[in-house]
Amino acid sequence: MRGKGHYDYYLILATSLVLFILSVICIYGMFYFKFAQINQVPVAEKILYMDKMNWVMTPFLIGLILLLGICVPKRLLPTSWLNWFTIGLLLVALVVGMIWNVKVSLGCVLLVSMLLQIIVLLMAAWGSQELIFEKKGYWIRVGSSLLHLGLILFVLDLLFYRYRDFHLVLFWITTGASLIGMVFCFYAESLSKLVKARLDPLSTEEGKRGE
Repeated sequence: MRGKGHYDYYLILATSLVLFILSVICIYGMFYFKFAQINQVPVAEKILYMDKMNWVMTPFLIGLILLLGICVPKRLLPTSWLNWFTIGLLLVALVVGMIWNVKVSLGCVLLVSMLLQIIVLLMAAWGSQELIFEKKGYWIRVGSSLLHLGLILFVLDLLFYRYRDFHLVLFWITTGASLIGMVFCFYAESLSKLVKARLDPLSTEEGKRGE
């Protein structure tokens, strides 16, 4: 368990660091775009700026996608199996990238992560005890699963931002999953009491009388 705890800690630390760097790049790009008045420059210069920002973002997006490919199956697999799964996933991504391109390779990793995360979410919603979570509690597990799914869909949305209709669908699903996930995580105890009171109102009433 000690090794598993260290594994989780380093994954969380690495994911948080990559997300922080991406946030800093996005904030910098937003303010630079405004103060440099990029929207008023010729189209060629605007495209050059966008290509430059995409080039800066790419390695960190690749890192985030690979981290997600590792973080998701850790709920399903023990550490020893997880190492082999990670190696296999990286090899598949490498082969796909050599046959097609990097974008298809990253999309493949994201799709595998999304399918696994949907399985994790369904198992958590079913109340399965086979999942590996740091914290216990039904609502925390479901909320955490929704947040991870929202993060995967958010990164997937970045890859398909050019497809307007698909982008909008992914955006709203991501927003819904993330919002509901945060509510479930932050108000897990209140939700648990509310559901318990709904399912067993008589015992709750008797408890209040006893007080």
